[in-house]
Amino acid sequence: MEERTFLPGEIVQHFKRELLSEEERETNKYLYKIVGVALHSETRESLMIYQALYDDGGLYARPLEMFLSKVDREKYPDVRQEYRFEACSIHG
Repeated sequence: MEERTFLPGEIVQHFKRELLSEEERETNKYLYKIVGVALHSETRESLMIYQALYDDGGLYARPLEMFLSKVDREKYPDVRQEYRFEACSIHG
């Protein structure tokens, strides 16, 4: 199985960015900067910490396994992006 990792400072895009209009894309919606991987203090689960590059620049945490998972093809059959989050080559 392929090992996927992201380093602090890398820019990633959520697959839903594909569904935006050009005007919405200009707002950086669904673009995020990787902060790093943290451990949940009680469960020891690995969490990806990432910061939005739009709106108020909020910080988010998501279980690492989910962050690295593939797009649900049943729910989103027409999305081209393979994974939920992928490195973004068009920004930063």
